[in-house]
Amino acid sequence: MIVSDAAANSSCLFCKIVNGQIPALVVGETERALAFRDINPQAPTHVLVVPRTHYPNAAALANADAELTADMIRLAGKIAESEGIADSGYRLMFNTGEDGGQTVFHVHLHVLGGKNLGPMVAI
Repeated sequence: MIVSDAAANSSCLFCKIVNGQIPALVVGETERALAFRDINPQAPTHVLVVPRTHYPNAAALANADAELTADMIRLAGKIAESEGIADSGYRLMFNTGEDGGQTVFHVHLHVLGGKNLGPMVAI
């Protein structure tokens, strides 16, 4: 398991966003997590919630820091409220590993909503 401060992970895209090296449209934050709009949205609302500390995936995060995992989910709920999608429904999604669709290997929680999202997996 690779765990480090975002400042120490200079090649990670999300670490660069957390550190302000790459701009992002921030929509929420806590002391330990940052929420910003996805640059390639898959729904009318598509926000990413990332921890300020680098963890490669959701399993590594959950095993190392359950409270940070909960903090990210609480922030996602606040984002859903502020985006006006809490009542109609939204999806929270962690992609883990290549087969799970993870493309940036810094754990991130997708907050998706603003339309009917259909089935979870298209077959």
